Amino acid sequence: MSSERPAPRHFSMLRQFHLADWLTLANAFCGTGAIFAAMRFLQEGRVRDLLVGMALIPLAFVFDALDGRVARWRKSASTLGRELDSLADVISFGVAPAALGYACGLQGGWDWIVLSYFVGCGVSRLARYNVTAEQLAGGGDKVKYFEGTPIPTSLVLVIVLAIAAGQGATGAGLWLGRVELGPWQFHPLVLMYALSGSLMISKTLRIPKP
Repeated sequence: MSSERPAPRHFSMLRQFHLADWLTLANAFCGTGAIFAAMRFLQEGRVRDLLVGMALIPLAFVFDALDGRVARWRKSASTLGRELDSLADVISFGVAPAALGYACGLQGGWDWIVLSYFVGCGVSRLARYNVTAEQLAGGGDKVKYFEGTPIPTSLVLVIVLAIAAGQGATGAGLWLGRVELGPWQFHPLVLMYALSGSLMISKTLRIPKP
């Protein structure tokens, strides 16, 4: 009898995905679409494209909420699923909100730094969550609380931008205006990204997980 292992089939990794994993990929798909919409707005200048991109973030939030529920319902939670969820969240609730903010007019040099800080905080928060998930679960199957605000709370930033965009307050008309600080421009509205990022990496802020 031959002891050779069968050759791996094409797309064998995808064949192993559970339903919850596909929902997670739908989350990432929405976030990627939002980034493309922001880029299209910068090219074409159509506010409709920007609003479509912003609408994809709440949809990503729905998929993000469903994947965990489905995983628990079908008892298919796994380390792969947790890592996949974090990577999708980085796209949809980290990079995409930053890209949408940039498209709306947060394009000064200081704005770039704050937006990059925000994304870095989101990545760090998710990495910390993955590393400490088992410890926080206290030996159970469920994490009892979040350290810092969850990264999907960046949905609030997108809602604020959507209201501004709907009122035509983008570009030079962005809320709170802009100031010149040294060699670069600074838009005070970008501070909401700084606040959101700082809350995500807080060690003292603990939020019970439902």
